Amino acid sequence: MQGVYITKAAKFLPNDPISNDDMEDYLGMIDGVPSKGKGLTLRNNGIKTRYYAIDKQGNSTHSNAKMTALAIEQLTDSTFTQKDIELIACGTTSPDNLLPSHAVMVHGELKCGPVELISPSGACCASMQALKFGFTSILAGTANNAVIAGSEKLSSLMRAEHFEKETERLAEMDKNPIISFEKDFLRWMLSDGSGALLLENKPRQTTSLKIEWLEMRSFANELETCMYSGSDKNEAGNIKGWKEYSSEEWLDKSIFAFKQDVKLLGREIVPRGAAYLKELLTKKSVDVNAIDYILPHISSMFFKQKMYDEFVKLGIEIPLEKWFTNLTSVGNVGSASIFMMIEELINSGKLKSGQKILLMVPESARFSYAFSLLTVC
Repeated sequence: MQGVYITKAAKFLPNDPISNDDMEDYLGMIDGVPSKGKGLTLRNNGIKTRYYAIDKQGNSTHSNAKMTALAIEQLTDSTFTQKDIELIACGTTSPDNLLPSHAVMVHGELKCGPVELISPSGACCASMQALKFGFTSILAGTANNAVIAGSEKLSSLMRAEHFEKETERLAEMDKNPIISFEKDFLRWMLSDGSGALLLENKPRQTTSLKIEWLEMRSFANELETCMYSGSDKNEAGNIKGWKEYSSEEWLDKSIFAFKQDVKLLGREIVPRGAAYLKELLTKKSVDVNAIDYILPHISSMFFKQKMYDEFVKLGIEIPLEKWFTNLTSVGNVGSASIFMMIEELINSGKLKSGQKILLMVPESARFSYAFSLLTVC
């Protein structure tokens, strides 16, 4: 069976980096009042800068599809042109529209020929689902190469104007007009951008990464929804989708805002992922001491030590100096984050042939996890 290799990686970050102090210049203040949750959230997540595909007036500077295409274009050169692309797989949480699909819109931005497409949707694992499709397609011999992307355009949804109708309604009811922490929390967590990988059936002379395996699992059968948008959640933990609300309620209840059940996140995200990793390492007979780097997609630096401690408790001790993340400088870019880490590590000059890299992508939407082991060629 032939191998599958990541032979190139690229990222696109829109506009200039935005500091913590400047975030509300772009996202605005709800009711003209600075957020009460911003300081606490930023202290915990450790993010110093992030990128938005909007200007200070809320005008879009790049669509999700355009950012994805700009990352993909960086994968091409005289030895691999856009016309050589055989398959495009694009994962995202935040497509520009419901229809056509995100991958179709990305294809429309490119100058390649007719290709096979797939558009995994969801949250952070969407890009890993795209990666697995490309990986298995090349293994099966149905494609010789594949372009894989993860991208997000979330800033537009986090603008204060999308919450004003809700706070007006609460004020009319003589209730506190400040929106709940489950909505405010994610306004200070999420960023925009795209990452892309080129997969081929042979390594290149430059640094390539062989995909040894890629495994994913959902625990939605056991756990309720934790992060959601286009819906609302009642006290029983049940989700009601946007189609079941009136158009007036879409605004009154900020139905399309991203929301997070923070208590559920804190209770479940770390132990579930650690237990699954333990199972995989045993199943794959991986010596944890042979892992040279772990690339963890974490939404907040708050979770780094917690994950390390949980790993150690289960006998998975990967020293913190082997943990590689760029969260503090590029922000939490959802499905794009793991590809941005791969791109930065490949271009760091640190990698040596034979080294092992473990990818870890938890998804809190309804608790899914993806893990992959790579070998440096």
